[in-house]
Amino acid sequence: MTLTPQAVAERSAEAMWARDAASKWLGATLDAVGPGTAALSMTVETHHTNGHDICHGGYIFTLADSAFAFACNSYNTVVVAQHNVITFIAPARRGDRLTAEAREVTRYGRSGIYDVRVRDQDGRLIAEFRGASRAIEGRHFDEAS
Repeated sequence: MTLTPQAVAERSAEAMWARDAASKWLGATLDAVGPGTAALSMTVETHHTNGHDICHGGYIFTLADSAFAFACNSYNTVVVAQHNVITFIAPARRGDRLTAEAREVTRYGRSGIYDVRVRDQDGRLIAEFRGASRAIEGRHFDEAS
């Protein structure tokens, strides 16, 4: 049975989500996935805020990193981060619903580059994230089954 690229992305995401305790602990939901793309969202809760009463940057980074992970793992190849960088644009506040949308810029050999935009419920840009990925050994699921 040959799976469509969308079906491969969905099955890869299902396998990853089943083991992704960190994204679930964050309160994130996996909203969409496709070949080289993913969207995750979370609501900023009190426990996400820092001493300035805004969302701690580490939680925003985690949301963006999780979207990056689902996007670069959407080809049924196990992929990890090589390095990531984030630029914070605007603060997120308690009650904001943040969405991280990841998209593939390029894949070459075992490496890839992905951009993630984090926006609030009003579409306001909160952060820009760029991730570099590296494929390692392994698959998320057996394509023969």
